[in-house]
Amino acid sequence: MTLPQTMTAVELTAPGGPGNLVAGRLPVPQPGPGEVLIAVAAAGVNRPDVLQRQGKYPPPPGAPATLGLEVAGTVVATGADVHWPKPGDRVCALVAGGGYAGYALAPAPQCLPIPKGFTDVEAAAVPETFFTVWTNVFERGGLKAGEYFLCHGGASGIGTTAVQLAAAFGAHVLATAGTAEKCAAVTKLGAERAINYRTEDFVAEAKAFTGGNGVDLILDMVGGDYFMRNVEACAVEGRIVQIAFLRGPKVEVSMDQLMRKRLTYTGSTLRPRTVAQKGAIATALAEKVWPLLESGRVRPVIHATFPLAEAGKAHALMEADTHIGKIVLTVDA
Repeated sequence: MTLPQTMTAVELTAPGGPGNLVAGRLPVPQPGPGEVLIAVAAAGVNRPDVLQRQGKYPPPPGAPATLGLEVAGTVVATGADVHWPKPGDRVCALVAGGGYAGYALAPAPQCLPIPKGFTDVEAAAVPETFFTVWTNVFERGGLKAGEYFLCHGGASGIGTTAVQLAAAFGAHVLATAGTAEKCAAVTKLGAERAINYRTEDFVAEAKAFTGGNGVDLILDMVGGDYFMRNVEACAVEGRIVQIAFLRGPKVEVSMDQLMRKRLTYTGSTLRPRTVAQKGAIATALAEKVWPLLESGRVRPVIHATFPLAEAGKAHALMEADTHIGKIVLTVDA
């Protein structure tokens, strides 16, 4: 296949607001050893993209400056030492950057076949959230069937994924959300109890739902004053996994409750991990989660799509925090 020399890509003119995302022309990248080049059909929009645009989350060394952490499309070229995928294969992939473009590079181990029956838009909404949820809820958090799981931000891309997967694997799911509409949505996705955090105390509601015991696992992206409230909401031997801190990273901690309840408090980031580590997560997803996607038991929730050139509008929608599920950019052939 003869590839063009340049491609449309969304460039960040300077750190700042959504209007600083402008469509321009960049050279088409060339795959190195272990990499594939994907003709992007769709790219997911995620909260880390917003933080990077604001200048608060710089890309790791070696990553493209172009935003975008997940893509779906067709492989058009491969570097050395790549046995799969091959040119012509439809894949979705987790990338360290560069997704808001006509072509994107991805390490081969971070690619997965597009689930049977999925559109490119649906597939582009999978990698970032499903990689994150799997490694944090099931690997680090060790969620098991029959346990009580509380997911904050249940209507977000991460939340809608976590609620569905936890329910599919047999957990009792509680989720917080900020409106009646969002609470109804997460209930439809499998939450047994949706808690409107603006009108209800999630600690009291979680304890009431569990007969006073508290929940076994909490997935939190809020941080700040939620830290000690999470501790209060946990059962003895409970676990809390931190993946973001929308209310700030610095907290005041009372160690006695952590000790008396014998809690485990952990957290992680995904983007800086090695290709081998991300590849291991991809392998687990292919085995454990892809059958759920292809059977229809679990599906990404798509709130809205925007053309690539309107990435700024997509970011404005995410910052408005009225969406339920994922926002995806579409890329013309």
